[in-house]
Amino acid sequence: MITTDPIADFLTRIRNAIKARHRVVEIPASNLKKELTVLLYEKGYIASYKFEDDGLQGVIKIALKYNPVTKKSAIINLSRVSKPGLRKYVKSSELPRVLNGLGIAILSTSKGIVTDKEARTLNVGGEVLCYVY
Repeated sequence: MITTDPIADFLTRIRNAIKARHRVVEIPASNLKKELTVLLYEKGYIASYKFEDDGLQGVIKIALKYNPVTKKSAIINLSRVSKPGLRKYVKSSELPRVLNGLGIAILSTSKGIVTDKEARTLNVGGEVLCYVY
């Protein structure tokens, strides 16, 4: 299956799995999706992940993170910012703050896929891929 926006597909699969209260979600792999998965894990939004090579494209298995008491997901909202029809680029001086610093903005920069806070320390701008909180 060919998708015109693989990042939106990645975010939608995670969003749908959270709404259905799934523990694990499987997503077709790509290098960009792998970097996004590692970033979400490092920031504490997902419990764990595993990259499986099935001979073709590969699969990313993501274990979603829920609060054991309230059963609420660690991810409240995933929203795509830069779309194929309208790209959103920002300078290093105009980097967005998500929920006044409580969430993260994921950017594609010349230094790789980074969060808004890392982009501020590196003093680089780039394409705003999505917001996570």
